[in-house]
Amino acid sequence: MLQRLERGRDPVALRWQAAFAIIDIAILAFFLFGPYFREGPTYLVIDYLIAVWIFIELTARALAAPNWRTYFRRSMTWIDIVILMTLLFPETLFNFAFLRAMRLWAIGNSPLLREGLRRAGYAPLQDVVRAVINVLVFLFIVTGFVYTSFFYNQPGGEGFVDALYFTVATITTTGFGDITLPGTLGKLTSVVTMIVGISLFVRLAQAVVRPYKVTFPCPKCGLQRHDADAVHCKACGEVLNIPDDGG
Repeated sequence: MLQRLERGRDPVALRWQAAFAIIDIAILAFFLFGPYFREGPTYLVIDYLIAVWIFIELTARALAAPNWRTYFRRSMTWIDIVILMTLLFPETLFNFAFLRAMRLWAIGNSPLLREGLRRAGYAPLQDVVRAVINVLVFLFIVTGFVYTSFFYNQPGGEGFVDALYFTVATITTTGFGDITLPGTLGKLTSVVTMIVGISLFVRLAQAVVRPYKVTFPCPKCGLQRHDADAVHCKACGEVLNIPDDGG
């Protein structure tokens, strides 16, 4: 039952996935706006409520998994465990809070995105939307890392804005130079941000300009991607029966 709700494509499963996605986005919003009310009395209350929710999710996924090995081989399991630790010990493990942005990446790889775009008539935009999500996730992760590592002690949201400004300037290789990161760690962070950021932008550009392909495994050779109107597999010549809706 839990597996069907998490990975299913029927209306009930998709509604549950949409509800989970809204909660995931709310968690990300809490991280983004956290610097503005970090000193407020409700911050820890919300923090621990989110921790309870993530613990429930981890438990539910563990019950739904066929075995423990499969459960712990999923990258999101370990990411959620780290996120849970940062929520339970926010003052000690704040440097890992930026991993909460990976919740958005999980949404981009869920059936909800594929089915939502297909049913709305925008199936050809799947690769573009995923590429945009990858760029956003990387932007949030780097911004969070820069903020917690270099600007955390600045008052209010000033530090977060500086971290966001630095990240955008570095990813786009604009490099105004008015905000730089000190030390060896700062230089290495800038190098990794530029290299990965450029790669993600190139991937986004490719997704925009390249022809749309559907995901349909060839029954003979296993090739996954084909033209939407393909009759034969380009790799082995096997006859394909791709559904009209690209599903």
